[in-house]
Amino acid sequence: MASSKDSDYLACVGPGTPMGELMRQYWIPVALASEFAADGDPVRLMVLGEKLIGFRDSTGKVGVMDHRCPHRCASLFFGRNEEGGIRCVYHGWKFDAEGKCLDMANVPPHQDFKHKVHAKAYKTAERANALWIYMGDQARIPALPAIEATMLADSDVTVRLIQRQCNWLQGLEGSIDTSHAGFLHGGTRTVRDYDESDPEKFGAIHRDPEYMVTETPCGTSYGAYRPADPGLTYWRIAHHLFPFWTLSPSGPIDRHVTARAWVPMDDTHTMTVNFVKKPQGQPTRSQAAGPAGFTDYLPNTTDWLGRWRTAANDGNDFLIDRAAQRTTSFSGVSGVFMQDQMITESMGGITDRSLEHLAPSDRMIAETRRRLLRAAREFAEKGIRPPAADTPEENIFARAGHFVAPTEANWLAAYRERLAAARDANTASA
Repeated sequence: MASSKDSDYLACVGPGTPMGELMRQYWIPVALASEFAADGDPVRLMVLGEKLIGFRDSTGKVGVMDHRCPHRCASLFFGRNEEGGIRCVYHGWKFDAEGKCLDMANVPPHQDFKHKVHAKAYKTAERANALWIYMGDQARIPALPAIEATMLADSDVTVRLIQRQCNWLQGLEGSIDTSHAGFLHGGTRTVRDYDESDPEKFGAIHRDPEYMVTETPCGTSYGAYRPADPGLTYWRIAHHLFPFWTLSPSGPIDRHVTARAWVPMDDTHTMTVNFVKKPQGQPTRSQAAGPAGFTDYLPNTTDWLGRWRTAANDGNDFLIDRAAQRTTSFSGVSGVFMQDQMITESMGGITDRSLEHLAPSDRMIAETRRRLLRAAREFAEKGIRPPAADTPEENIFARAGHFVAPTEANWLAAYRERLAAARDANTASA
């Protein structure tokens, strides 16, 4: 059970809030790179409670800046993206992708002071089919995060965005809660539904895992374990990486390369940005198709919260099928991601954690909250830099997944052994 004060401290991300300022020390994936066309329409972006616009200039560079023109605060969303910059239609002032004022069209040349005017703009980068921005001190910009799934070539990674209408931490905590998978996602499955060689069958036999949890230089990790065949233990290893990343154990650890960012749009809306390594030989799926088992998207609109919303949503009860729930589906909702979406949105915009009664199965959630609280307070009160903010390379080759190991083996040692084997396999195939 968390206090309401601690819950608000974790949940609120706007400018000046402790958690919001912590998040501004990291690169943030905010959109698909393909959402921006050279000299195309500006795109509204809501990130950490800030209203921004993004545009790709004539040279292909993407700029992201405060939507308010520095002249009279008219919205640059209505501006003209033309000839290397965006021009405000109110008085014709023009700004480049870095926020530099290029032209004061309504001011006589002898009164021009454009060299003194700068729109509030953020550093941008493109990698792994995504657009990233850095919202912290623009004179102190770290390297992009060294998270395996985000370092892949564009041709090797699929990126999917899905908006969730709840606080970022609710979504993140669902992603590091492994025991719910045996109920919400697989409550009607039995061991007969798995191949004999599939270790996930042990999750159907034992729906009540025990946990090992540890802090890492970059966040927190858990090992959820269950009995497997005699002398063996079935492990599911997952991670939280600062500030809002999760690596979930939904595949074999030797080939499961994914990462998910829970990017706060504001305090009650989250953009999930999902990076998935494409299996070799698999055709590219279109973004519109969405994740496997996923319902359709609503058409994107141009409002601040209009991007990547799901057709199944709170307004239609996530298309729950009560007949299927009574017979073939534990939840009655189709698709793993939508099942998670239904549950985390059902908690409200910001859940009241003072009403919770945490159990041993929530050890990872409790430890992650403590780590986040401590880091935010230390940064706000003492200026102590948060984990991996200046050393993103510390995340390199963290990977989540499941495996079976001898019961007497130390879980972290067994995990590192399998990571090393996966690294060797990657090197051999490179």
